[in-house]
Amino acid sequence: MNVVPTLEVVAAVIRDGDRILVCRRGPHIGQPGRWEFPGGKVEMGEDPVDALVREVREELGVGIRVTEHLSTDDTHVGDRVIRLACYFAELEGDRPQASTDHDEVQWVTARELDRFWWAEPDLPAVRLLTAE
Repeated sequence: MNVVPTLEVVAAVIRDGDRILVCRRGPHIGQPGRWEFPGGKVEMGEDPVDALVREVREELGVGIRVTEHLSTDDTHVGDRVIRLACYFAELEGDRPQASTDHDEVQWVTARELDRFWWAEPDLPAVRLLTAE
């Protein structure tokens, strides 16, 4: 029986009024040009919410307050499973102006989410948000 490795990842659906922050993966990381919610890998023994706060600070240089869990979904990507847990969050301070991992950041409404070319693991959360 083959065991498929699972990568634990977290993402923030950061809301500011009726807008949601979306980020386009830069050319220096996997799946360049795809859009995603900011976040990253959960380190061994790390709490997912703590990992999310850390990853957003590292990528965007801003603090967030995680408010609630949105979804957790498994997506097969290559020879592994990405388990993506998405959480709603709010900014603590100013809006981010740039990202270390992304070449573009935008604030959009939930209705606009379906016009982007999304990374596969983010699609289940996008579907939930566009159905609201």
